[in-house]
Amino acid sequence: MNAVTRFNKGFTLVEIMIVVVIIGLLAAMAIPAFQKVRASSQDKTVLNNMRELGAAADQYFLEYGVSTADITSLVGSSAYVKALNTVANESYPAQFTERTPIMVTNIAGLRTLTFAQ
Repeated sequence: MNAVTRFNKGFTLVEIMIVVVIIGLLAAMAIPAFQKVRASSQDKTVLNNMRELGAAADQYFLEYGVSTADITSLVGSSAYVKALNTVANESYPAQFTERTPIMVTNIAGLRTLTFAQ
């Protein structure tokens, strides 16, 4: 008696397709949430940079008795802010004026933030 037993190991095409659809649905729900958290994090970092620049500009105005300051006077190894790290290719103003809000544009190419002291 030659009994041949055959074991079929593996997954069917339908099972694999169901798993792929489930993974796709999970990704479709997770990606927008991730993008929202990333944008919020970028905005908070830019806002912190604006606060530092505002404080540096205020100190510069008090020390030199002027009402405007260039960003090169505020940022650098021997200035008030040692390094200004950009997180989303944002554009900081080149000049700061006393009692004028700081406006940062082009945050991730989409957003603009304003910081009023």
